[in-house]
Amino acid sequence: MPNTNPILVPILGDQLTRNLASLRGRTKDDTVILMMEVWDEATYVKHHKQKIVLIFSAMRHFAAELRDAGWTVDYVKLDDGDNAGSFTGEVARAIERHDPRAVHVVEAGEWRVQQAINEWPDKFACEVEILPDDRFLCGRAEFADWAEDRDSLRMETFYRMMRKKLDILMTKDGKPEGGDWNYDKDNRKPPKDDMDTPDVPKFEPDDTTREVIELVEDRFGDHFGSLEKFLWPVTRDEAEKAADAFFAERIEKFGPYQDAMVHGEDDMYHSMLSTSINLGLLDPLELCERAEKAYENGDAPINSVEGFIRQIIGWREYIRGFYWHFMPGLESDNKLNAQRGLPEFFWTGETDMRCLADCIRSTRENAHAHHIQRLMVLGNFCLIAGINPREVQDWYLVVYADAYQWVELPNVSAMILYADGGKLATKPYAASGNYINKMSDYCKECRYSPSKKTGEDACPFNPLYWHFMDRHRDRLESNHRVGRIYSNWDRMDEDKRQDYLDTAQGFLDSLTPADKGWARVVED
Repeated sequence: MPNTNPILVPILGDQLTRNLASLRGRTKDDTVILMMEVWDEATYVKHHKQKIVLIFSAMRHFAAELRDAGWTVDYVKLDDGDNAGSFTGEVARAIERHDPRAVHVVEAGEWRVQQAINEWPDKFACEVEILPDDRFLCGRAEFADWAEDRDSLRMETFYRMMRKKLDILMTKDGKPEGGDWNYDKDNRKPPKDDMDTPDVPKFEPDDTTREVIELVEDRFGDHFGSLEKFLWPVTRDEAEKAADAFFAERIEKFGPYQDAMVHGEDDMYHSMLSTSINLGLLDPLELCERAEKAYENGDAPINSVEGFIRQIIGWREYIRGFYWHFMPGLESDNKLNAQRGLPEFFWTGETDMRCLADCIRSTRENAHAHHIQRLMVLGNFCLIAGINPREVQDWYLVVYADAYQWVELPNVSAMILYADGGKLATKPYAASGNYINKMSDYCKECRYSPSKKTGEDACPFNPLYWHFMDRHRDRLESNHRVGRIYSNWDRMDEDKRQDYLDTAQGFLDSLTPADKGWARVVED
């Protein structure tokens, strides 16, 4: 007799799509979908309150959508009295409830979760099938094949391969649309004084989201962040409305101003779609095709469209492949031997550095800061101040609503901190105050001056930059993209160089390290 017991399909919190590999081909009368809010995932770092609300609310809405469509959904809430606290524990309990003939699960996005899933075939009596996550456009095995035997794993090379593979922004004769592969040179405009950026759609919480907000305030009240204005899309319909608004109102100027920063302007022309993409509410290829169509229809210039597409099929796919290729060692990399503790102001926002204060304010209020704020303000500071990579990794993973380890860790460890020694980036992204002054309005009312290089009123980025370059000369001088900087350093007289170093050291000595309990539960 054939086994008529159901297939159990666990769906993780970042797999919220009906096009999931484990659901395709399944019938509604032969499947039990398991969805789980588990303590381990909410607390392995002390995630931003908005991040927890976003994921749990999106999960609850997706479960309701599946039930309305006729699926059987076994949903375990965080506050259920017998919650097992882990994915493995909840799957074990669901197997007892449903006696499935098999478990079909899509591979996890994060290393530690996948290690647990890999143990399921030995733990459970029924068959366990682990399926590739084909929502990504480059599979893990495909990336490994691309990376094999290469002397360098440059994103630009990978990106061109993906453009050809997907036939995105390509002419009929196999050339890049517009003649160039990359239009970054056209996407570095500083902000204008009279910029009037359109409002990003915000979504008022419904009853389900308000219930989750109450849960998070009650159970995670000591976590970082504010819930005063939770306005993220939590359903596919809302995410589609957010995408519609981006393509209608902001993609035209997205490219030129994607690196611009304005005090109090938290969204600018950015898409604000990364949370929805990473949850599974939006399909990345569909978004790229919409961007391509906007170019073909004359609704957006090539530099904006190419920049948007590169972030998705280039950077996003590359970062995910890089993560799996170098884990688990990537997590402990510290090639620059950075040991300083994360400053307390990263949690409180209490600093006279106006750029950092504004980026941290936006992060606290919105669980968001755009990519250049993350890289060239917050990240640049952590790099040149020599902050310990594990503490920086924890901070980024905690505070951003779109942060999962597969995307956060390579960006922080390899891109921002150069902790991998250059496998990802060709040089450290270190910069003085001049860059921030050029690309933002932060410096206008700052207590520090970007034009002053040393002394009490000097922008701390200026002396910290040279302090960083000096202490890492042995490693960086041979880098062809960095080496010439040391000629400028050597041309300075000895007193001037010492003044830079003394000013930087004085600033570093003034920093108060944060309590590690902000990011993780510290065991006694």
